[in-house]
Amino acid sequence: MVIYIKNMVCSRCKMVVEQVLLDLNLQPEQVLLGEAYLKEIPTKEQMNALKVKLENLGFEIIDDKKSKLIDAIKTQIIVLIHHQKEDLNINLSYFLSGQLKHDYSYLSNLFSEKEGITIEKYFITQKIEKVKELLMYDELSLSEIAYQLNYSSVAHLSSQFKKITGLTPSFFKNLKGNKRTEIEKL
Repeated sequence: MVIYIKNMVCSRCKMVVEQVLLDLNLQPEQVLLGEAYLKEIPTKEQMNALKVKLENLGFEIIDDKKSKLIDAIKTQIIVLIHHQKEDLNINLSYFLSGQLKHDYSYLSNLFSEKEGITIEKYFITQKIEKVKELLMYDELSLSEIAYQLNYSSVAHLSSQFKKITGLTPSFFKNLKGNKRTEIEKL
């Protein structure tokens, strides 16, 4: 049996969810980003306890198909931007269609309807969050960051960064205690 879990977007999330499953004697076969595969079907009491424990930790069990698909879109984008080591030279619509086995226009319309923003806007927001992370690490130049995240130029990155954050990348980098947003809150 598979359980879909909202806000499970990092390795630490997977470890936390796996521990919750083990604590409830729900033997997980595999825990992936956004989903947990169980060896047996949980009882109603186990599912209720799981729901409560996960909600206390900031997660949510997803029940309907459309919500599962929206969460899968977000997870694919997060994995693509935050967990891949390759450059982002990719066509997002082809990538999502291929990964999720749905026509992109359907995915796009569903996402916009339910989330109030486009997939592209969500993708850009995630990219800007990655830019913030890389700026804070101070290991790459702005040119290297632009190349890694597949921006056509530093000017394009800077323009998009300022449009989203209201700050230039250089100003953000020099801020004391610069604030990043948690991925699951984007």
